[in-house]
Amino acid sequence: MHRKTDRTELILHGSLWRAVLMIAVPVMINSFLQTLYNLTDTYWLGRIGKESLAAINLVSPVQNILVNFGTGFTVAGAVLLSQFIGAGREDRARKMASQIFVASLAFCAVCITALETLTPAIVVWMGAEGAVYRHSVVYLRVVALDMPFLFLINLYQAVRQSQGDTVSPMLLNLLGIGLNLVLDPLLMVVWHMGAGGAALATVLAKAVPGMIALRLLTLGREPLRLSRALMKPDREMLLQAARIGLPTALGSSAFQLGYLLMSRSVLVYGVEAMAAYGIGNKANTLNSLPANGVGAAVATIVGQNMGAGQVKRAEKGYRLATAGIAIYLMLSGYVVSRPAVSTAIAGIFSTDSTVTAMAADFLALMAMWTWNNGIFECTSALFRGCGHTQITMISDAARIWVFRFATLYVCQTLLGMGVESIWYSVVVSNGLSTLMIFLLYLTGMWKKNRVRVS
Repeated sequence: MHRKTDRTELILHGSLWRAVLMIAVPVMINSFLQTLYNLTDTYWLGRIGKESLAAINLVSPVQNILVNFGTGFTVAGAVLLSQFIGAGREDRARKMASQIFVASLAFCAVCITALETLTPAIVVWMGAEGAVYRHSVVYLRVVALDMPFLFLINLYQAVRQSQGDTVSPMLLNLLGIGLNLVLDPLLMVVWHMGAGGAALATVLAKAVPGMIALRLLTLGREPLRLSRALMKPDREMLLQAARIGLPTALGSSAFQLGYLLMSRSVLVYGVEAMAAYGIGNKANTLNSLPANGVGAAVATIVGQNMGAGQVKRAEKGYRLATAGIAIYLMLSGYVVSRPAVSTAIAGIFSTDSTVTAMAADFLALMAMWTWNNGIFECTSALFRGCGHTQITMISDAARIWVFRFATLYVCQTLLGMGVESIWYSVVVSNGLSTLMIFLLYLTGMWKKNRVRVS
């Protein structure tokens, strides 16, 4: 209990640089571990064949649409819990955690049933044929089973992060990725299970930390533990969670749906382009991990300080974090964008020379502009921390549905740039959405706290 009080004291009254680093560094490591789930699959599938790799890249957005929708409510939970803690209302924080737990599991049950039934039709609609179709159906049906465990891990992370503890979730995910690193080659290569083996490895690797998370969330000594007595649906609290979480859920899902349609556009250029698109995105995710970590720190710092009525301190934390991450990503992005570096990274995930060359070009272009991600993540976190999740919903949706598809149309149809139209549509849309949300920050609208903590 004493350590938790110290973390909250640091966030509310101590050094903001220390607070950012205390929260951000473990989140960066945790995000890296999460990314390794997909990167491990990508590595081994790239060794098996480009059809299996293309299949995962094609259908992953389908799962992500559902996962991101549900995650919107755990993100809302982190915001609400942070503000309750900042206001000294641990009783309300404890009840909110229990309410989100029940809602998340109900959502998982609906999603698993839907995917088991609709997967073949979805894959056909996306344009997959032959081996890509077979691998896609198997992968999506099996990997859907990891959702309950994923949401348990996410809820545990939200509960701990709201208290300033990002180390415990990191250690939990370290266990999961360790299991995945062992299970992937065993199931895919040794037992020749292909894409299905990749999905099963992911499910098993998340089941173990998911059950541990459930146990930790129910321990009696935890201040924000789950309680059966608090799980009876509370209309007021669920509506509050929905008001904060639904915009985030809709924005994230709309982005992933757009990403799904982008995947269809990429597949038009062939299996090699689809594989390169997936490699480039996943490799660039690694370069962007610090932005995710610092964004998480901003959300927690802003949430607790807004809950405590310290608006100026909340903004100071945002500005320090944004400037620091933008400078870091400019430097790291320059290094990754060098042809020798981007080609070496792409070559890790594919032995096909055509796929490697295309992925390297895509990665190099994105890396030069990764600093945009830092500003976007921190500014989105600022709005989330104040409860203005409708702003993050608009920015997420506009990024792909307006800016990305508009840029794709211009590059593809008017300029005839071919597969490079895909690459440039990603970079330009990220830059425009960053500009949009930063201009909204300058209006000062975020200063009106939308979370009722009393």
